[in-house]
Amino acid sequence: MGLFGKKKNNQPAKATIPASAQRVADVLAKGDTEIKDIIAPSYVEVDFNHIKVDAKYYRTLFVVGYPRYVSANWLHSLIAYDHPLNISMYVYPSESRAILKELKHKIAEMQATIDVDMKAGKVVDPTVQVSLDDALALQAELARGAERFFQFGLYITIPADSEKELDSVTKEIDSTLSSLLIVSKQATLEQEEGFKSTLPIFSDKLQVWRNMDTTSLAMTFPFSTAALTKNEGILYGINQHDGSLIIFDRFTLENANSVILGKSGGGKSFMVKLESLRNLTMGIDVIIIDPENEYRTLCQNLGGEFLDLSASSEVKLNPFDLNVENPEPDELSNKILDLHSLMRVIMGELTPTQDALLDRALVLTYREKGITQDPSTFSNEAPLLEDVYKIFIGMESVEARELAARLEKFVKGSASGIFNSHSNFDIKNPFTVFGIRDLEENLRPVAMYIVLDYIWHRVRRGEHKQRLLVIDEAWYLIKNKDSGTYLHNFAKRARKYKLGMTTITQDVEDFLSTEEGRAIITNSSLQIILKQSTAAVDTITKTFYLTGGEKHFLLSAGVGEGLFFAGQSHVGFQVIASEQEKRLIE
Repeated sequence: MGLFGKKKNNQPAKATIPASAQRVADVLAKGDTEIKDIIAPSYVEVDFNHIKVDAKYYRTLFVVGYPRYVSANWLHSLIAYDHPLNISMYVYPSESRAILKELKHKIAEMQATIDVDMKAGKVVDPTVQVSLDDALALQAELARGAERFFQFGLYITIPADSEKELDSVTKEIDSTLSSLLIVSKQATLEQEEGFKSTLPIFSDKLQVWRNMDTTSLAMTFPFSTAALTKNEGILYGINQHDGSLIIFDRFTLENANSVILGKSGGGKSFMVKLESLRNLTMGIDVIIIDPENEYRTLCQNLGGEFLDLSASSEVKLNPFDLNVENPEPDELSNKILDLHSLMRVIMGELTPTQDALLDRALVLTYREKGITQDPSTFSNEAPLLEDVYKIFIGMESVEARELAARLEKFVKGSASGIFNSHSNFDIKNPFTVFGIRDLEENLRPVAMYIVLDYIWHRVRRGEHKQRLLVIDEAWYLIKNKDSGTYLHNFAKRARKYKLGMTTITQDVEDFLSTEEGRAIITNSSLQIILKQSTAAVDTITKTFYLTGGEKHFLLSAGVGEGLFFAGQSHVGFQVIASEQEKRLIE
């Protein structure tokens, strides 16, 4: 029966009032007490290191020391701690003019301390030097108006059912704070003030504050998250900010290109193998250009096709092939332009006269085979590298003979069996690896360029389905301007054909020092930075606008740990794999 029901005799029933509420009503009716007297605890016992309210124990901690570097949501482990906690944060804006005046005095004191030590022949205290650098940087930011200054107080009250439990939880909380490089103190002899400071009444009784600028204060906001868990895609690893899984589909971004940067031994190859394996299970084809034959085991375990390109290999690729099935209006012109870049990779730098001779020779080479701008002629047999060589010989000029001499190694010399044959291969396996480890070091960029060009034309004329192209040790292409430009153009055009290009390199500084390398990073919506060396981390920091905490994280990261950038979001992450996946890869 509800609050207002009916009796069996259809007479209205009286409202029923709970006994406790009735007692409160009776007391209030007498007029000798107030509501706060009713809800107040029976007693409060204040000790020097805790407070007891009825049968509940409380202890308050206040924070006096903070880490030098922090990342977004760095207080997550405290907020998500598996025990009820009362946490209060107090933020007080400060006037920039007063702070600048105080900073000026502090900077002068620290500079004087350093000067005195230097004049006395003493070693400068590194903590003073670091503090001075921070103060100077903050002074500049405040003067420009890019930062503001605040006073920040952080208090934590721990509830417990017994004093023993209170001591135990306090030790655990202190350990958690220490892992975050936070220094906390118990509010000894001020437990009452600490307890009140963490009640939801906005009353700061402790007043233990720390100076903070805008950026640092924003990082302490406890409810921010950079979760990258989606409803589709593959697992990349664990988000180290909040412990969530990074499940992501790179094909949902502006483009599906990715770049992976990391020092040797940082876990780049393992992560790419894992990504390839998981994408295969999603029905995405994977093609890999492998300079060190690192992917052979995985390819064999998954029933893929491994093509070992070498002088004795049966697999041949002809860089002069045209797209016969679905040619573009300017197919031949574009092919000749691509061959210009390939020839410069093979022959080195060319003078304007030699470049003009090369263009004339390429046009004549196709014309000798009956191939013109008319697409109906594209079905004629494609020329070979030796046909260009013969054209140069027939020109009978000093420049032409020099160009012919540069090509001779690839036509008649030690590399003649690699690039001077008609194509006899087509990609049909969903997991295809081109291994070029057995080629000479100076031949690898040529082989990578030819394979890349072959894949590009194969993707264009085939079914437009989602594919991944992995280019390991991309520095081989980037170090040559022409091949680097071709790789950049490849990255820009890949999206049109549902192709995602993964560029991997351990030569981070050299990669980022080139215009083509930086352009490839710009054209990659997914960027993964693994453990970095001290020599490369400054360049990485400048390129990706990393915070001090992120820079420190990259230096101290373990194998398979790094930063995961996806569009506008980026988080720290760790690669994880099942035992079965490890067996397939290793």
